[in-house]
Amino acid sequence: MDLASFRKEYSDRGLHREDLNADPVAQFSEWFIQATELAVHEPNAMTLATVDGRGMPYQRTVLLKYFDREGFVFFTNYGSRKAEQIAANPLVSLLFPWITLERQVIIQGRAEKISTAESLRYFSSRPRESQIGAWVSNQSEVISSRKFLMQKLAEIRDKFQHGEIPLPSFWGGYRVVPESIEFWQGGPARLHDRLLYRWENGTWNIRRLSP
Repeated sequence: MDLASFRKEYSDRGLHREDLNADPVAQFSEWFIQATELAVHEPNAMTLATVDGRGMPYQRTVLLKYFDREGFVFFTNYGSRKAEQIAANPLVSLLFPWITLERQVIIQGRAEKISTAESLRYFSSRPRESQIGAWVSNQSEVISSRKFLMQKLAEIRDKFQHGEIPLPSFWGGYRVVPESIEFWQGGPARLHDRLLYRWENGTWNIRRLSP
């Protein structure tokens, strides 16, 4: 299939250095609030990229659950493929593709496990069905069928039908501590605006990149 005719001219919204916050996390927060207010579908959905032992890259969509100046936090099964790859190489990349706003944010940094207490605080805030789901799935393992998964779901529901559901020892969060954050704004004639924050010598330096 020839996709050469799939073209869209971007607006001239622009992204100017003087309009940026000196703190990239504060700038991210501004863009995230705008994405939320303008009803971007799941604005906290981000592509997480890791590499395996051969250097083969993997990508998947995960959900950002909170962020601050310390970093960007997501949750997963610690036995999953992504967790195994992070254990071997903690350098990762995050991508927020806010297509309808003609924007992207690319974050590169180091993924670190958060504390059990921090994971428990988030786990306790999840809906009960989501808590059960964390117990059901041995993420990334081969299973025989969907039926097997549903049987296990019924077993876990029965096991925890009374009382609170405990935090699984194999489940928790990662914080991606950023080393660089790039803000991308689409522009006309493919002359997009790209402003890159990089953590250098204890401060954030900002540079404009050619599109």
